[in-house]
Amino acid sequence: MTKILYFAWVREKVGKAEETLALPANVTTVAELVAWLVARGPEYAEAFAKPEIVRAAIDKSHVKISASVRGAREIAFFPPVSGG
Repeated sequence: MTKILYFAWVREKVGKAEETLALPANVTTVAELVAWLVARGPEYAEAFAKPEIVRAAIDKSHVKISASVRGAREIAFFPPVSGG
């Protein structure tokens, strides 16, 4: 089981802050996870409509969309962060 966390507008569109899921065996990267989530319903499709701008972290470390999700305890999704 993997805890999936959603932050900011990603959380608002998905409609929940977190969920714990058993990832299918064919989901091996962040990109595949996003595609699998999008197929789960319209709220996920809306949250990940522009997957290139959504950032991901695995076990609290920022990763690229090509990163492996194998063995991840926690995967977080959030919009780009900016600040001054």
